[in-house]
Amino acid sequence: MHSLSASMAPIFILFLSLISASGKNLSPHLTFYTHNSLTYLNFPSTDAATGAIGVNYGRIGSDLPSATRVVRLLKSQRIDRVKVYDSDPAVLKALAGSGIKLTVNLPNELLSSAARRPSYAAAWVKNNIAAYHPATAIEAVAVGNEVFADPHNTTRFLLPAIYNVQKALAKYKLDDVIKVSSPFALSALQNSYPASAGSFRHDLVEPVIKPLLEFLKKTGSPLMINVYPFFAYESNADVIPLDYALFRPNAGVVDAGNGLKYFSLFDAQIDAAFAAMSALKYDDVPIVVTETGWPSKGDSNEIGASIPNAAAFNGNLVRRILGGGGTPLRPKANLTVFLFALFNEDRKFGPTSERNFGLFYPDGRKVYDIPLTAEGLKGYVESAAPPLSDGERMKTGSGETWCVAKGEAGKDKLQEGLDFACGEGGAHCHPIQPGSTCFDPNTVEAHASYAFNSYYQKNGRATSACFFGGAGSISTANVRCPLEMKIEEKKERGNETRAQVN
Repeated sequence: MHSLSASMAPIFILFLSLISASGKNLSPHLTFYTHNSLTYLNFPSTDAATGAIGVNYGRIGSDLPSATRVVRLLKSQRIDRVKVYDSDPAVLKALAGSGIKLTVNLPNELLSSAARRPSYAAAWVKNNIAAYHPATAIEAVAVGNEVFADPHNTTRFLLPAIYNVQKALAKYKLDDVIKVSSPFALSALQNSYPASAGSFRHDLVEPVIKPLLEFLKKTGSPLMINVYPFFAYESNADVIPLDYALFRPNAGVVDAGNGLKYFSLFDAQIDAAFAAMSALKYDDVPIVVTETGWPSKGDSNEIGASIPNAAAFNGNLVRRILGGGGTPLRPKANLTVFLFALFNEDRKFGPTSERNFGLFYPDGRKVYDIPLTAEGLKGYVESAAPPLSDGERMKTGSGETWCVAKGEAGKDKLQEGLDFACGEGGAHCHPIQPGSTCFDPNTVEAHASYAFNSYYQKNGRATSACFFGGAGSISTANVRCPLEMKIEEKKERGNETRAQVN
């Protein structure tokens, strides 16, 4: 996750009604959730008949092993693809000669420089790509990550940065072997149900999506997407069957638009993106879902976050991908999947789940045992998962509590938490924008308190939802801004007056 993946963040649920095992139609729902790994990859590959499995190697954690030890771990597990969220020299050097294919990232904070200054992009490619390739088998550059959800408004820099990186690769004659794209969150879709009606956000189509798809088509690069069925299920466990989310046998869901039948939420989400491209006449651009995964642990209100479910999702996903075949809408598309993530990362913001997407603990022990290769799949049987308890199905919060920013954490830490809450965290931050009701007092601490509390309330007042790297604190004092409280008091007085009149 993306940052959130690294990533954690919101995605669209790609259906409004499901068919239960008895064939009964369930209530329609549409949920928006932005955050945190699977990949349809069409990079040059020898995987002609089947897909491939890779992992996201995030490093927002304490006591993580050295890059050299990580490479040994990857090779011991026969993982031959890895994606990182930067271009750290230690990682690039450690992977040299390993034969492991690598996707590097130009982070969001560098997009502005890469877009405005071709010389900057050229220097970045020289120092982070050309200096290591081909000893380090770099196969792709991910320019930015979930840029449309970035609170720093980096969308306008995306295309110029991509173009400049591509030109720099051409300078070093690497443009034919290293592909360039940018991972999207599925919140880039305007419509996602049914999958056949998928479409991109109207405000992005002309200025960004069409030019990007044209670039991807010309260069033979994939559209990168981060997909998290977990978040869709967690928010709608009363509507989405767990078996449908975990690739287990189920009755399936019929797309009313084209009659295709889906047996996994993952496939429906991917096909909505395929359909969105088709609507713009781009039927031949492959998809890379650059993140997908399931957490092994979560807060009490994070329904479905458990070791058995994480093992089921990732294990069944590996079986599905290495078994070959595409989606109902693109049955011939061989898929490459980047699981999120290699390690549990204890320094990430957000709820408990965000720190527990890893396949391994930092000491190298497996969080759960699943096969990651075709050989390992032989004889593999998914362990039976225990049913969800009543407690797991209750999204309960504490009493009247709020999350406030701790001034002593320092401005940098508060700003980092504020950026997460208003970006990937999906907090309601419009009131603290200039000219809005809660812009004053115009301080980082006041704005952080508002954003922290919005995120905290949105996530059921889970204790971990007020963590923010130690910058948040749970309080019994209401943190709404003064003007907002005055407006609320006026409304309450008006209601009392009307009640007396009536």
